[in-house]
Amino acid sequence: MKKILIPLGILLLIGIFMYSKAVGVYNTFVQTEETVNGQWAEVETQYQRRADLIPNLVNTVKGYADFEQETLTGVIEARAKATSINLQADELTPENIERYQEAQDQLSGSLSRLLVAVERYPDLKANQNFLELQAQLEGTENRIAVARRNFNQSVQGYNANLRTFPNTIFAGWYGFETKGYFEAAAGAENAPTVEF
Repeated sequence: MKKILIPLGILLLIGIFMYSKAVGVYNTFVQTEETVNGQWAEVETQYQRRADLIPNLVNTVKGYADFEQETLTGVIEARAKATSINLQADELTPENIERYQEAQDQLSGSLSRLLVAVERYPDLKANQNFLELQAQLEGTENRIAVARRNFNQSVQGYNANLRTFPNTIFAGWYGFETKGYFEAAAGAENAPTVEF
């Protein structure tokens, strides 16, 4: 009888250890995924802040009748496209992040063109409302950069946790998948050309 009880006891101890390991790994996955989700919410908040500032900026600029309508239309259309793409935390695949980022990059490009065009309008550049909106927009761009960096750091921790052994085995069992990163815009590695 003892010959049967000892192996059964050993198997029971191994089973308890494996169960506690599986529970611990699952809980770690949940915690790191929630960190990613929280960071994603912060990214969305900062992009929404920028989207909310744009109508005020456009309306301030519209006050200058001779301002280029094409530039304003480009900003309005890019904002509409950027705000139409909404990702939930469980949709953060590399492909979806890339699609989201492309729309945001188009909006950034339109805003850059708007701010360059403003240089030709000294009265607009001196307008207090415009200056305040421009400062808020610059601050928001900095917040976006910080939020994206924090998001990428949380994704890195989450993905590393998922891909390490033996966690990679449990990740498949539990249905956890790697998340996508924000990446630099195409051509960002090239310095812009400055001409006088």
